[in-house]
Amino acid sequence: MVNNGAAIEVTNLHVRRGGRDILPGLSCSLPAGEITGLLGPSGCGKSTLIRAIVGVQKVESGTVTVLGCPAGSADLRHRVGYVTQAPSVYANLSVTDNVAFFARVLRAPRDAVDEVIDRVGLASHRHSLAGNLSGGQLSRASLAVALLGDPMVLLLDEPTVGLDPVLRVELWDMFRRLAEDGSTLLVSSHVMDEAVLCDRLLLMREGEVLAAETPHGLMQRTGTDTVGDAFLDLVRNPAEATP
Repeated sequence: MVNNGAAIEVTNLHVRRGGRDILPGLSCSLPAGEITGLLGPSGCGKSTLIRAIVGVQKVESGTVTVLGCPAGSADLRHRVGYVTQAPSVYANLSVTDNVAFFARVLRAPRDAVDEVIDRVGLASHRHSLAGNLSGGQLSRASLAVALLGDPMVLLLDEPTVGLDPVLRVELWDMFRRLAEDGSTLLVSSHVMDEAVLCDRLLLMREGEVLAAETPHGLMQRTGTDTVGDAFLDLVRNPAEATP
């Protein structure tokens, strides 16, 4: 069961790596059925937070709860989808063979293979080798794998990095459709102009949350016209930050 309408609850999360605090006690809550944008410069801890939510990150202390269960629980294996920055498909297999392989691993129904391929817009490339796909198509193939089992939560780690503007728009349109179908999405990015496409934002810097609110609310509170300017305002005026 989701607690108080939140799909994900992170409380006092502390992660150290290489003798350095990556997340020094971070807390946040992600509403169910929305797109939350996780924004901040490279190296601020976005990927570490996502890995902790998936349940594959070693943590010093704190708690992470996903859909009412501890992160990484067996009960979440078919309810959480995760797309890493690197493609998660095999270059020497076709799109269909890749998705079918992971469907067998996840024990997803066979008809789910064609369904997710169609859903991500790769029907015309279903027989193409993954190694011959473009960057945007590879991102779609990885997303197809993550969609197997119709997960309630999707964690996407910088899925649009390196893509041209047209492909970025197409992927964000897809994310919106998934949210409208009831999924909860956490999408990390260091591209501030993607922030307005989210329902809610988590702005991070140096392992801490500077703000957690809607794009409009953030810009209104800081008296700025863009999320990028709002982020700079919070960095320059830490007292305004309200994680």
